[in-house]
Amino acid sequence: MKKMKAVIPAAGLGTRFLPATKAMPKEMLPVVDKPAIQYVVEEAVSAGIDDILVIIGRNKNAISDHFDSVPELEVRLRQKGDKGRLERVTKSSDLADIHFVRQGEPKGLGHAVLRARTHVGDSSFAVLLGDDLIDERDSLLIEMIAAHERTGAAVVALMEVDAEHIHMYGVAAVDGVHVDDGDSVKVTALVEKPNAEDAPSNLAVIGRYVLPQHIFEVLERTQPGKGGEIQLTDALQELAADPDGPGVVGVVFRGRRYDTGDRADYIKAIVQLAVDRDDLGPDLRPWLKDFAAGL
Repeated sequence: MKKMKAVIPAAGLGTRFLPATKAMPKEMLPVVDKPAIQYVVEEAVSAGIDDILVIIGRNKNAISDHFDSVPELEVRLRQKGDKGRLERVTKSSDLADIHFVRQGEPKGLGHAVLRARTHVGDSSFAVLLGDDLIDERDSLLIEMIAAHERTGAAVVALMEVDAEHIHMYGVAAVDGVHVDDGDSVKVTALVEKPNAEDAPSNLAVIGRYVLPQHIFEVLERTQPGKGGEIQLTDALQELAADPDGPGVVGVVFRGRRYDTGDRADYIKAIVQLAVDRDDLGPDLRPWLKDFAAGL
């Protein structure tokens, strides 16, 4: 197969984090000491992808600035002999070959993915959403790419979700048949943000996809759905219902996922990642125990 590219949609308005996101893209909100989107780019690079397209909207220039070099800052740190900070500053600009394209009018995730058509070309590609951070110790994207190469199917990441949260996700109906030796199942249908009583399962689609190139043809004819937007879920539903195609495969993820799309979960993500770090954990863990004991 051709070398895979990645697409990161980052054109959302981030209204749940206002007023912090009034002038700052939500993807640039810090998670410990890196913006959320850098974790996503690093995940793609770890999976062997070094060509990344970020779909941005108006007032998102801070994202492209972050992945650019800052010569004056680098010179100052070099003169001071601060190798540690210099390395952290230059890492983001050396990670990958990163491109940017504007979505224009935000018409949904399906529309954002469709904007990547020219850059992606005629090869399969990965889509990574910035709201979901996957721990670097887990190999979800690598497993998804492998499942796509074995089956030729569109591959979605699935995770078990409690009933009270199921309405926030696209939800998969599966036939329970494993398509290989791993946690991969055949997806028979997809429903965007159903009520709990209407959900076909408790398996929610989280923000990782590996898609065949012909998804673009499907998105071209996909009509606006839930919320009046072009939903990627609706296009995937068409692939899942096609009896003559490879369909849709779900990789069930049981690893560490950090949700940064909700204010409370964003704070939890920062704490979870910080306590596992060698430079922060030893001081933070005992403080958290004392803090929790006093509640």
